[in-house]
Amino acid sequence: MDDDLNEGKSQPESVAAVLKVFAILQALSERSETGISDLSMRLAMPKATVYRFLQTMKTLGFVRQESDSERYGLTMKVYELGTKALPYPDLIDIAKHYMQMLADRTGETVHLGTLIDSEIIYVHKVDSRHMLGMYSRVGRRAPLHCTAIGKVLMAWEHPERRDLILAGAVFERFRDKTIVERDAYLAELERVRTQGFGEDREEFDDHIRCLGVPIFDRLNQPVAGMSVSFPTFRYDEAKAPEVVALLKDASREISTRLGCTRFPL
Repeated sequence: MDDDLNEGKSQPESVAAVLKVFAILQALSERSETGISDLSMRLAMPKATVYRFLQTMKTLGFVRQESDSERYGLTMKVYELGTKALPYPDLIDIAKHYMQMLADRTGETVHLGTLIDSEIIYVHKVDSRHMLGMYSRVGRRAPLHCTAIGKVLMAWEHPERRDLILAGAVFERFRDKTIVERDAYLAELERVRTQGFGEDREEFDDHIRCLGVPIFDRLNQPVAGMSVSFPTFRYDEAKAPEVVALLKDASREISTRLGCTRFPL
């Protein structure tokens, strides 16, 4: 009985500690290198508390400290943990070779994204060989309604599940060409499915065009999207079908290795 009472008394403190740990991890994910003072101000925590938690997380291997400063950042152990949350943990390992080949053939940035809540999240990327490309990072979230990956994920999704997902989506206007009405977006999804690929026509980022295709699992359902991103001055409409063909070939290979038996594209 005494143990039960003690456990009941200590639980709120334990919960508070967990909340602090994840608040610090979230803050570190938003900035690559952060100092204790900055974290203390942003999280409204005493410096001593922040320091104590950081040292514990450092000991566990989830946080690193720069040797020449008091700044902290996340380690690859956090990334490793995150990849295990993917519906298919092997997805990145399977896709990365084909993504590199796409980047080599096109010279542009290639992204792999999956669904999280009512957004997409980039889980892998291969950078353009050019200096000018699309700003992005692994772990960055992006909207469903104005990205090529978001469009292909929704275009091939089961209608009932798509309705549930879109119920939580915000059709925010990012650029002049952003689709902000649900009916117009549903019409866009029909067009995407008919043509077999998705497009971002400067709808999310200025001066960026994207072409994307879905990737399918063993149930022949979309589990990810893959896209090639171009600065508009390097985008050639006449060569778009060639890029789409490369994307489809790569998607077919990845989907087959994920167990897809009826590739829909």
